[in-house]
Amino acid sequence: MNQIVKFTIDGVDCMAEKGTYIVDAAKENGIFIPTLCNYPGVKPKGSCRICSVKINGRLMTACTTPVSEGMVIENHSEEIEELRKSIIELLFVEGNHFCPACEKGGNCELQALAYRYKIMAPRYPFAFPQREVDASSPLLVKDQNRCILCKRCIRAIKDEKDRTIFAYKKRSARVEIGIDPKLGKELTPETAQKAMDICPVGALLVREKGFDIPIGERKYDKMPIGADIEKIVSNS
Repeated sequence: MNQIVKFTIDGVDCMAEKGTYIVDAAKENGIFIPTLCNYPGVKPKGSCRICSVKINGRLMTACTTPVSEGMVIENHSEEIEELRKSIIELLFVEGNHFCPACEKGGNCELQALAYRYKIMAPRYPFAFPQREVDASSPLLVKDQNRCILCKRCIRAIKDEKDRTIFAYKKRSARVEIGIDPKLGKELTPETAQKAMDICPVGALLVREKGFDIPIGERKYDKMPIGADIEKIVSNS
């Protein structure tokens, strides 16, 4: 029998099944915790740290920490919100993001979080790194300039033999996520589309296809990120 535990998030009483990760338990209770590396059905890794919350005075990632009875969680303190904003700004300056020309604009989670946190101009200097676009796959383009190293593609995209198509290459500040040369040429249209859909930014794009949904009608054009979750509370 499933055990239900009680906990609080920013003083709000919540309930969820014991062992549920905080980010999912919060969603069940109509509370939005932002994340970029987490994805439903994919084992969490805590790569982006944007979902960091405070538990008993200690910062922990909400996507990898399960709820327990009596847990007291801080999600919207000034310290936590400033931490999240800093991470988002760092992701923008570390890469080469040009939202007006990106196919993922309006569907990009990084862009949507920047709007949510009212980021007009990052406080950090832009790095302007020299990065290549990997067009070795006949169906998929990997733009290293937009990649935020969230590892969603590494963890979720595999072929029919359960082989990982994406993997880290290079080291330190030069680290990138690359496409396996052999498996990249064997991609099916379905897998290529899944890779594009699971990427939170515009780093993975299906070749010779774009703008299926017009700008102005895309997901985050219509409502801010997290609004669909927070609506649960207002309608309950």
